[in-house]
Order: sequence, then structure tokens, then C-alpha cells
Amino acid sequence: MKTRLPSAQRPRSPAPCPGIFHSLRFPLAVLLMAALVSGCTVYQSIGKSVGSFLHPVSGHDFVHIENDQWNQKNALIYFYRTHSQWAADEIEAPSVYVDDKHYFNIRNDSFTWLEVSPGERHIAMRRPLLGLEGLNSFSLSLIADATLQVEPGRIYYLRYNELAAPDQPHPDLDPEHGLAQGDLQLVTREYAMQADELVSTRFLNSDLLAPNHAAVSIAEVNEDFDYARKMELLEEERELEIERLKEEGKYDSPSWFWPFGGGPTVPLETDQEIRQLEKEYAAIENDRQRRAEAEASDGWWIF
Repeated sequence: MKTRLPSAQRPRSPAPCPGIFHSLRFPLAVLLMAALVSGCTVYQSIGKSVGSFLHPVSGHDFVHIENDQWNQKNALIYFYRTHSQWAADEIEAPSVYVDDKHYFNIRNDSFTWLEVSPGERHIAMRRPLLGLEGLNSFSLSLIADATLQVEPGRIYYLRYNELAAPDQPHPDLDPEHGLAQGDLQLVTREYAMQADELVSTRFLNSDLLAPNHAAVSIAEVNEDFDYARKMELLEEERELEIERLKEEGKYDSPSWFWPFGGGPTVPLETDQEIRQLEKEYAAIENDRQRRAEAEASDGWWIF
């Protein structure tokens, strides 16, 4: 069973693309070209999905990253996959997405991490076929699709195993939560630190055979995603508010001779919320610029 984002909170995507997946007999390039022409959102990890059978993990043994290597105002998520013969014989490894963006494919007996912005993060896993995973809301094999509410300064552990579930559920999650059941589950630090769990895994290197974009901070990407999602929701709410005002007689229609006139006769609540959201995002951008300038000036001596 999987938990999906409420329809109002899921990242928006174009309407389904009929016929694209009519047959996998077509060359992959033809499928991708058809998807791009039709405006579809393509989920794929071509060139990144090689499994452990072809490319075993060779990184260093597990160790927590140092506290000074990540911003304590954000949160840290460790992803790990315990060893199994089934996973060791895998030709293609599943993809991991955060906020609808692909970051890595997790192979047998491996771990990696992402520093994320506080708030509601959307976690998804998809199993590829020749690197192709789905179009829009259609997935060839959707392993996990859930949200995780993360708090500043906290560390989270997500465990993937397709054969054996954790011996104990996470105490902070509702039993029906998408990350409290299934192959990808949130576990406690104590559970992850057991023998044959996270501590026995090796770091998922990014290399030529299996490149990935993990072991980095994606907090700014998350902030941009949150801003775009909230703005989209507010714009939808604004349209509904205007319709309500029209029904209440608080909206002047434009004149036939001047189509640019008319509008609400009272201030829109959503306009105030939009301005506040824009103000908050502007502050975020200013803070980013200040940090970038400070980092650029480090180590320079002005004569």
C-alpha cells in the first residue's frame, strides 16, 4: 500500500499521454522523442540505473558525516539498502526522487545522504526498465510514494529492502503512513545502527558507470520547489476567491467599451498571501546572495 500526496499538494504535471507506452518494442529514443513532443513529464534514469550485478558498490564503509559538514538549520536524510542475494543479482537499481527530482539509484549494500530543507518532502522510488520509469502519473513500477515531514537539525534514516521489512515500526509514524510499510521505510537511529543494517553498508560513489547527485545539500532546490508549489496553490485559491466574490456581488465586470476595467470591489485575501509569500522568498534569495558573497570573499586579503 502506498501513500500519495493529496491532489492539491502533488507536484503538477501535464495530462497523461495516451499511446506512448502502447508498446515497449519501439526503440527507447523513439519513446522519449514522442514523450517530449507531447509535453509529457518523463521519469528516467538512463545511464544511471546499473545494478550491483554489473557494478558492485565500492565506496568506504559507513560513517556519519561530521556535524560541521551540514547546516543544522536543515535536516539530514540517510538512505540505505541492506544486502540480499536478490539485490546483488540486480541488473538495474531503483531510482530515488525527492520533490519529484531524481538524485540517485540505490544499489545493493549501499548508503548515501541528502541535506534537505525543513518541511514536507516528497519521497518516491521507481524501478526502471532500460532506464525508463514512467510518464506523468504512470509508473512502470512505483516502489514508494509518500511524504516525510522533516524538522530542522534532525537526522532521518530511510531503509530499503525488498525482501525483509524492519522488525519494528517507527514509533513516530502512523501505521498507515507510506513510510511505515512497504519496501522503503523510516527507521529509528537505534534500528539503523544495528549489525547488518546501515553500519554494514558502503558509500554509494558517483562514477562513470553509475553517476548520481547525492551526498550534497539540496535545501535550495527544496526551497524553490516549496515556493513554486505554494504559489500555484495560491493562484488556484485566488481564482476560487474571485468566483465567490462574483456570487456575492462584490465584483465589477469590465465595460463593453473598456475590456481592461472591472475587478473585485474588496481586497483579495489571496493577494495578501501572495505578496507575503513573495516577500519571504525574496528574503531567502537575499540570504543566498549574502552567503555566496561571504564565501567568495573567504581567503582573500584586500590590500
